[in-house]
Amino acid sequence: MDSLCPRFSLIKKPVLFTALVPLVFLLVFYFYPLGGIFIRSFMDHGDFSLTRLLKVFNSPRMAGIVTFTFWQASLSTLMTLCAALPCAWVMGSFDFRGKKLIMTLATLPFVLPTIVVASAFQALLGKGGIMAAMFPFYDGGLEGSLGAILLAHVFYNFSIVLRVTSGFLSSMGKDISQAGSMLGASPLQVFIKVVLPVLMPAITGASLLVFIFCFSSFGVVMILGGPAFSTIEVEIYRQAAHLFNLPVAAMLCLLQVLFNFLMMWLYASLQVKAAQFLPKAEGAGLKKPVSILQKLMVGLCTLFIIIFCTLPIAGLFLESLWHNGGPSLIYYRELFFNTSGSIFYISPVDAVFNSLLFALAALCMSLVTGGCAAYFIRYSNGRIGDFFDSLFMLPLSTSAVTLGFGIIITLDKPPLNLRTSLFLIPILHTLVAFPFVVRVLLPALRAIPSSLKDAAVIMGASPFRVWMHVELPIIARALSVGAIFAFTISLGEFGATLFAARPEFATLPVTIYKFLGQPGTMNRGQAMALSSILMLVTAAAFILMETVREKAGHNGF
Repeated sequence: MDSLCPRFSLIKKPVLFTALVPLVFLLVFYFYPLGGIFIRSFMDHGDFSLTRLLKVFNSPRMAGIVTFTFWQASLSTLMTLCAALPCAWVMGSFDFRGKKLIMTLATLPFVLPTIVVASAFQALLGKGGIMAAMFPFYDGGLEGSLGAILLAHVFYNFSIVLRVTSGFLSSMGKDISQAGSMLGASPLQVFIKVVLPVLMPAITGASLLVFIFCFSSFGVVMILGGPAFSTIEVEIYRQAAHLFNLPVAAMLCLLQVLFNFLMMWLYASLQVKAAQFLPKAEGAGLKKPVSILQKLMVGLCTLFIIIFCTLPIAGLFLESLWHNGGPSLIYYRELFFNTSGSIFYISPVDAVFNSLLFALAALCMSLVTGGCAAYFIRYSNGRIGDFFDSLFMLPLSTSAVTLGFGIIITLDKPPLNLRTSLFLIPILHTLVAFPFVVRVLLPALRAIPSSLKDAAVIMGASPFRVWMHVELPIIARALSVGAIFAFTISLGEFGATLFAARPEFATLPVTIYKFLGQPGTMNRGQAMALSSILMLVTAAAFILMETVREKAGHNGF
């Protein structure tokens, strides 16, 4: 038995070397660029100075941008709660036929690229769009307005509140409400005094996530708002890419990073509070709708989700297939020709090739980086594992534009000059995607019984054979879900790619944005056609991911 001890220790002790890959990756491509942003913000000709910070705060225009960023994020969050909470209560209380399909449909907007969401709302709310066709009195006035931005934010973030709150509600079970009823409380009193306080950590946590996404909104505000509206994220891009005012852009990046870190810390604290209430298995509190009122609530909720989540998508498809008052494929055909001879023409074929190439590269890099991070967290104990789990999630709290800007201003000299490198875009996409791989893979690793590996070691298997024949078959589905996650995220990434990509490396989202930025019906139609293609690919990947995850028998991320 003594000869087996080295093998047991190799499996049970933390695999320290697996931490090197994600740590080095974060150090070079995350912490170092953020440090460069800090230096650009506070260093003036080699000396520490608060001059730029004071200029930002003393500028009426910058103050207006910061105020608008907070205001639109708050209003978007409030509107999302108003739209999603009633549906979350229905979905978390009742079980009915077709519920899984409705939940999948409600989740689809969140996995769509923001450039597709913006294009869909342009097709829905613009002149000649589906709203104008349905209501003759509508003149397309919402296009380019604050209302369009808010509606797009609600559409995009609806599923966050729906899934988080309904999942928590369905896990509560019937014991809590039954105890309140036995004490003589009315159903309304039970909800207000018993159910709602228990739900508040979940509701507040979902609200914080929605606020963070709206606070860092880029593609939606950039396209639907135009020059009239600007968030901090949009202003970072404009200051750096259009005005070449790198110090101001760096200061805005720093302010956004600090605020996002604060919000993520609050979210983590709420998650700890929510974990103090240990719910039953999800679905334990569900019941069949019996009364007429219950069936009516289920029907209205289902109808709202179907209309709200499909109308923008339908508008996008219809505009891509409608030309001169009738159905046509001309916009799709014209994607392959530069009939106008424009020097701004970007071949969609090249954009598709670039997107697929970058997505495959990001997939591989995300699996390696996220896999090593997940293994290290799995085999670490106590606070060490928790610390590194939080550390590897940090890129999620940083906007894509900030990541791209940091890399551009720091990694621009040999031996790491990435400004002209083909690897710049996959690296940025990996920064965004690999935390999702960690979140998907970690539960699968923790679910592996240690007795299986111990038995394989006793039978004489080497550590590599244990991994190949015991662990890999168990985590294979989780790896597949992580790979699809990374691939889909890379395909739709817009903010960092628009900031950092050279013209010859344009991706599908960047090409869509270029078409939208040029006048003419043909350019707009081609943008809708490309958006429809990207939406179909993303939706197919999401459905495949849901299928694989369901067969795996665990929730994953």
